[in-house]
Amino acid sequence: MGKEITGLSPARAKPFPGLAAWAWWPMGRNGLLGAALNSSGLTSLTRRRRNNTTGAPMKLLMVLTSHDQLGDTGKKTGFWLEEFAAPYYVFKDAGVDITLASPKGGQPPLDPSSDGDDAQTEATERFKGDADAQAALAHTTPLADVSAEGFDAIFYPGGHGPLWDLAEDADSIKLIETFAATDRPIGAVCHAPAVFKHTMGRDGRPLVAGKSVTGFTNTEEEAVQLTNVVPFLVEDMLKDRGATYRKGEDWASFVRVDGKLVTGQNPASSEAAARELLALI
Repeated sequence: MGKEITGLSPARAKPFPGLAAWAWWPMGRNGLLGAALNSSGLTSLTRRRRNNTTGAPMKLLMVLTSHDQLGDTGKKTGFWLEEFAAPYYVFKDAGVDITLASPKGGQPPLDPSSDGDDAQTEATERFKGDADAQAALAHTTPLADVSAEGFDAIFYPGGHGPLWDLAEDADSIKLIETFAATDRPIGAVCHAPAVFKHTMGRDGRPLVAGKSVTGFTNTEEEAVQLTNVVPFLVEDMLKDRGATYRKGEDWASFVRVDGKLVTGQNPASSEAAARELLALI
């Protein structure tokens, strides 16, 4: 069941700056992502996306975390830069009208580790030179002020932050359930599938029950030595909610599409997941 988009596995990993010896991250994500996109036959979408009924530009809601504390470690967390930047430009370059939101509104916290030299990609570098995108990110709309009305799709970037706030946020849960009930595309990458922890379908079952999904793996969490820090493991939670959990090689691009639900396994999956969501709008 569902569609699978798989990338190539990395040859090795190396220490990730900012998390010292207890965190690791893969090398060459740009190369992996390029391979994933080529292997799936995906191409750049440059025409302005428009609603087939109204002719207006397609509208997408992107929801980021407001949580900045990494458990009781004393370290900071938040959203992962690549997981925001790569999808943002996939949508932006296709002419999609993007609204940014977060539980608290304003500037979402950036996981400092995602700003390290080894975590940079073409999309993150582009973002750092994009004053308009930076201004939009600094002024996200509070989730309580957001309605699902008028949006064609919703997308959640990851980072560890969503495990603490978005997974439990009543406004987020309501939005997701509304999008699902009206058959509109929903996307989440890496740790962001945490947002499905409490979401329910119209049949009264967990929204992901019986759906083919992916998300940050237990072994990837173990590799960054946060298994005992996070409030729950994404892989375990999805399985507990009745999902058919699938995964690719650790750190390689891997995306699952089941109906209007798109999930990506890790940061390397961000762009491919966004393109799959875009194809559904």
